[in-house]
Amino acid sequence: MSKAKRRPTPKPTPKAVTKPLVLAMPKGRILEEAVEVFARAGYDLGAVLGDTRRLVHECGELRVLVLRSSDVPVYVAHGAADLGIAGSDVLDEEGLDLYEPLDLGIGRCTMIVAERAGAPVDERGQMHIRIATKYPRITRAYLARKGLTAEVIPLSGAIELGPLTGLSDRIVDITQTGETLRQNGLVVVDTVGEVSSRLVVGRAALKLRGAEVGALISRLENAVEA
Repeated sequence: MSKAKRRPTPKPTPKAVTKPLVLAMPKGRILEEAVEVFARAGYDLGAVLGDTRRLVHECGELRVLVLRSSDVPVYVAHGAADLGIAGSDVLDEEGLDLYEPLDLGIGRCTMIVAERAGAPVDERGQMHIRIATKYPRITRAYLARKGLTAEVIPLSGAIELGPLTGLSDRIVDITQTGETLRQNGLVVVDTVGEVSSRLVVGRAALKLRGAEVGALISRLENAVEA
């Protein structure tokens, strides 16, 4: 008499694992302010403020990359991050195709034009004006709006030194209090625009993970309004 064959025990179907959204955040002061906003929205990103040498942090629903501020839009635009936080100055300078759904209301400052106190520049004269800046694209757009002609000199740091050393007649830079300008004998002569930090989202993330991104935006909107 043949033995009854036992049916193989079915293996449990593995649950689908949801990948965390990848969030690119800038180093420095904005990082701390952004962590506070996300905390109000229910996201604990406190780990990013711990080990400053670590560049990737697992924070529950989010994987956080800590980058140079100018690199954040690049990572998001190329899909290495789903979303990011970047200043409007960086976004305007980079000019990448990103969705900007929310102003987070942090990192507020002003982009200004400054020159040496007591040495005013005749911008309507025939002299050759030179402007030093970290923001050549924004500066050229500003000059075009004003109908002015000037040589734009790109710099990556210590912009205030430009007029002090004779490298430039003016600078275009961002400022919060104006104290650094005053300490270096510079005065503001015009305002280019106001700056704040924005949430940016990549086009691929919008298409492939729209529901998750939408939920995050909604929670952040409530946190900003609060």
